[in-house]
Amino acid sequence: MKSIYSSLVAVVVLVVFAALVNAGHDRPPWDHAQNNPGRFSVLSQFNNEAVLDKETGLVWEQSPGDTDGDGDVDNDDLRDWFNALVHCYTKEVGGRKGWRLPTIEELASLVDTSQPAPTLPAGHPFTNVQSSNYWSATSDALFSSAALDVTFSNGAVLNAGKSTSRLFVWCVRGGQGIDGVQ
Repeated sequence: MKSIYSSLVAVVVLVVFAALVNAGHDRPPWDHAQNNPGRFSVLSQFNNEAVLDKETGLVWEQSPGDTDGDGDVDNDDLRDWFNALVHCYTKEVGGRKGWRLPTIEELASLVDTSQPAPTLPAGHPFTNVQSSNYWSATSDALFSSAALDVTFSNGAVLNAGKSTSRLFVWCVRGGQGIDGVQ
């Protein structure tokens, strides 16, 4: 009986392991996906105001600038971290709600440092992206009064004071995300 049980357990472990090894094989390998010209798709169901990143499965604002609706990107579009969170939580793009501030990993996934500023992948469909810093929802692990951000002038990940710094905001939809916490 022990040998039958052991054989059954071995078969189950083998099947589970094979499924884990094959998981994600429907996506191209990372080195091929990074500069994939078909990586981004503008979504008509969002009135062409949002972009699907096929590499990550996330939906991004197509035009993250001009958050105050005055027709241009300027200092009025800069927000502290707390207002950046609220801005995304209340945002409507293409008639859809459900937006949030991206995690640092999600925001940094848009960076391609081989490109000139803004450091976005070649052939991207985004507009109004500034060569400046954008908030993430990720708090700094060492300083609870700071959050991480990405600068699209060179792709660096930095930190800034949550209440003292004013940065740009780029909202995302989908994925796991995190709740912005103080």
